[in-house]
Amino acid sequence: MVDRSLEAPAAGKASVAGKSGLSMKTVAIVAVCVVLAVAAPFVLYPVFVIKALCFALFACALNLLLGYAGLLSFGHAAFFGMSAYVTAHAVKVWALPTELGILAGVVVAAGLGVLFGVLAIRRQGIYFAMITLALAQMVYFFALQAPFTGGEDGIQAVPRGYLLGFIDLSNPFAMYFFVLAVFVAAVFLIHRTVHSPFGQVLRAIRDNEPRAISLGYDADRYKLMAFVLSASLAGLAGSLKALTFQLASLTDVHWHMSGEVVLMTLLGGMGTILGPAVGAALVVTIQNYFSSFGAWVTIIQGAIFVVVVLLFRRGIVGELQALFEKLGRR
Repeated sequence: MVDRSLEAPAAGKASVAGKSGLSMKTVAIVAVCVVLAVAAPFVLYPVFVIKALCFALFACALNLLLGYAGLLSFGHAAFFGMSAYVTAHAVKVWALPTELGILAGVVVAAGLGVLFGVLAIRRQGIYFAMITLALAQMVYFFALQAPFTGGEDGIQAVPRGYLLGFIDLSNPFAMYFFVLAVFVAAVFLIHRTVHSPFGQVLRAIRDNEPRAISLGYDADRYKLMAFVLSASLAGLAGSLKALTFQLASLTDVHWHMSGEVVLMTLLGGMGTILGPAVGAALVVTIQNYFSSFGAWVTIIQGAIFVVVVLLFRRGIVGELQALFEKLGRR
């Protein structure tokens, strides 16, 4: 007879150790991220890091729609750019506080998201992408002709204002930590969304929409809600970008911007929380430090994209996650 009374406590200890080890690993990762985030503006040019955060938020917003709902949008520049215009106009012409200016831009982006979503979610695949692109081009021509957008000159010299009435956002460090706080809150919102029952339904619709419908879920309603949330977060990124560079221009609403954010998402890894942020940081870094190459920057981006597609099919972060999972199972 083998006495197994001592094996259960040992197994329990191993299980507890595994859980504590996982939590310690998570705490270590979070601690490293906090240290890097705090040190970044003191090591790098603050405006460069702020730009990376703005586009990281933009890419994370698209990833919510593409990575978790399976909807490829080529029209997200409409939400990004129009929110930038509205925020810039609100704080410069209407002299609204910075918080209300950002809120106005997000509300307009959400309204456009409802309009675009109602029209686009009736189609799937390439047809959905083409409808969003066509609607975004309409917004682009509106921005080109509307009197409040400044036409080809855009809205320049946008004041950053004061946060809560006393924090001067013209200070690049204050602006950085404000954008960082907004980015962290937005990523937390995305994380909670995709790990909620709503997020599970979105994944079910992405993987097998007919089966999700057969289970009683209103797929169109879920996709519309995801579309509006993604558009709102994209608008938030556009508002922060307009305040950072004190400029809202046609570049923000051009279809090239939509293609660029899709590239960021695919490079970092769609369907991951921080993958799009990594892709955005990579693209912004290339544009910033290789700007002396002129038009060759586009070729460099294309070459990196080809390499990632061939070697990292799930994106940089997606492949790293798969590698860590494989090592953990071993």
